[in-house]
Amino acid sequence: MTQELDIPAIGDGSLAAGDLETLFGAFNEVTSKLQQTHERLTGEVVRLQGELHRANDELERSRRLAALGEMAAGIAHEVRNPLGSIGLYAEMLIADLAESPEQRETASKILRSVQGLDGIVTDVLAFSRSMRVMAERQCASDLFERAVEACRDRLDGVRVFVDADVPIDADAGMLHQALTNLVRNALDAMGPGGQLRLSASPADGGVRLVVRDSGPGIPADVQERMFNPFFTTRAVGTGLGLAIVHRIVDAHGGRVRVWNAGSTREVPGGACVELTLPDRRDGMDGRGNGSASGAADPPARPESARSSAA
Repeated sequence: MTQELDIPAIGDGSLAAGDLETLFGAFNEVTSKLQQTHERLTGEVVRLQGELHRANDELERSRRLAALGEMAAGIAHEVRNPLGSIGLYAEMLIADLAESPEQRETASKILRSVQGLDGIVTDVLAFSRSMRVMAERQCASDLFERAVEACRDRLDGVRVFVDADVPIDADAGMLHQALTNLVRNALDAMGPGGQLRLSASPADGGVRLVVRDSGPGIPADVQERMFNPFFTTRAVGTGLGLAIVHRIVDAHGGRVRVWNAGSTREVPGGACVELTLPDRRDGMDGRGNGSASGAADPPARPESARSSAA
């Protein structure tokens, strides 16, 4: 920063007291401005270093998840073929044992186990597949309503509020899967008689989607691991539900944020999951390749005790 000082002409080699006061005043002013500029630049450097560190962490995690996804996909494909054969033989046994109820029930248990394992394989393949986004304009409320309909068997008296009359540019199939996973977790968190609030609003050149439940909220002990693949606090489940959600959002170039909401007289507290998706019409052709990205932005919290990553 350069500032011109109004220094009086020196005639006899001496400065009057008033001239010295003006000179020192200007010097102090310049020094103060330089100090303020230095502090601003120092703060900006610290902020940029933090962003760079976070970006490097996410890049490294993305690479690890990509390698994990590739390995998991190979294993899943190898498992699916013999699993299909076992299921077929179990169905044949069930048909042949029509007159032997005890043995028929044993064969039925085998078939149910096979179907459960096939569901796990399906989740693994969904997590590991390459995500190519085909964006199209649609209404956020339609996406929410489809997600709720997909989880209708879990509603059990839960009141659902939708405030999402906002257009959004996204891959309908991918976003339906992500929202269905979030709605399912929210319903599991609350149990009968809870409140589920689904909202959408414009945000930062894109759209913000929020799923809020009235459950117990998010435990701190799982806050750093909620989007990790195969992490779950449930007795059953693959632990891939939230990892898939994060991959889908990342493929859209968006971000995920999770926190506990405070209670009000009208709205009980619970977990809030926010998906912020950019407007993909700007400079994009509606197609993109997603990578498996990592942790949520602060104040990221994992799911509540209910919601062990599905």
